[in-house]
Amino acid sequence: MARAAGFASPFDRASWFDLLAAHGFAGDGRVDALGEAGATTAHLPLRIDKPGQLAGLTNWYSFAIRPLYRGEGDREAALCRLFRDLRTRAARLSLYPVRDEDRPAIASALRAAGWWMKESRAGDRHWLDLGDMDQDGWWASRPGALRSTVQRKAKKGIVDLQLLTAFDPGSWAAYEQIYAASWKPEESHPALLRAFAEVEGAGGRLRMGIARIDGIPVAAQFWTVEDGTAFIHKLAHVEDSLKASPGTLLSAALFRHVIDVDGVRRVDFGTGNDAYKRDWMNRHDPLWRIEAFNPSRVAAWGPAFKAFARSLLRKEK
Repeated sequence: MARAAGFASPFDRASWFDLLAAHGFAGDGRVDALGEAGATTAHLPLRIDKPGQLAGLTNWYSFAIRPLYRGEGDREAALCRLFRDLRTRAARLSLYPVRDEDRPAIASALRAAGWWMKESRAGDRHWLDLGDMDQDGWWASRPGALRSTVQRKAKKGIVDLQLLTAFDPGSWAAYEQIYAASWKPEESHPALLRAFAEVEGAGGRLRMGIARIDGIPVAAQFWTVEDGTAFIHKLAHVEDSLKASPGTLLSAALFRHVIDVDGVRRVDFGTGNDAYKRDWMNRHDPLWRIEAFNPSRVAAWGPAFKAFARSLLRKEK
């Protein structure tokens, strides 16, 4: 099985890319780019945005796009070969979101393969690195206002919490009911999210929470755990339940479970710079958009000039 450098993620698995393609996120077609160096193979799932333009096979649920590898040999050479081969197929390539730790290897391989390359910061990632902290140590490090809220609201006993470690159709229906009544915009592809939750549930990786007041679902969260990391995928709550803080209580319960029971050492809150994420996390990294232009294709020259000109103008301001 191919995997990325570093810790495993649900967004590296073949089943994730198959789901994206099956639900219409492969644009004009899916391209599984490959590059080989000895016994090592690099793999990068892409989509065709338009003729001559490729992009990472992602959607708004994706935490990252990064190369996957088989073999422990020269990964840098395999990735360079992948990008060199892509120059015969495309004038432009766009990758987003790229995590800070994955950016240097991708950028280096693109340059070595002869692409003109531009990196731009495009978003944020909040995550928790527990280091040598246990649950109590991490909780003691959180803001006092957050700890006070959880203590006070839990003591009132208004909110009932249910944690699940397997996919349950009834609980998922409750999640969809909460989402439909929440402050969030309407979900564009609920079928994709459900299919993803079913796959994760079948693999034993799903962690889900439902909060109820007087038996009525008012908040829900969908997490997964894998390779020592918990991934927070979706949160939803009913707006008029906020005084009871059901979402905050649910988050505290899920953090406690994944740290104490699952033994994770990291929690990833995905993309976005929402202020509330800082209360729970202790690390903040940029996300990047990498745009590459093939100098051997005339079609890439104009877009490349515009992209680099915009960068120069921003630096001068």
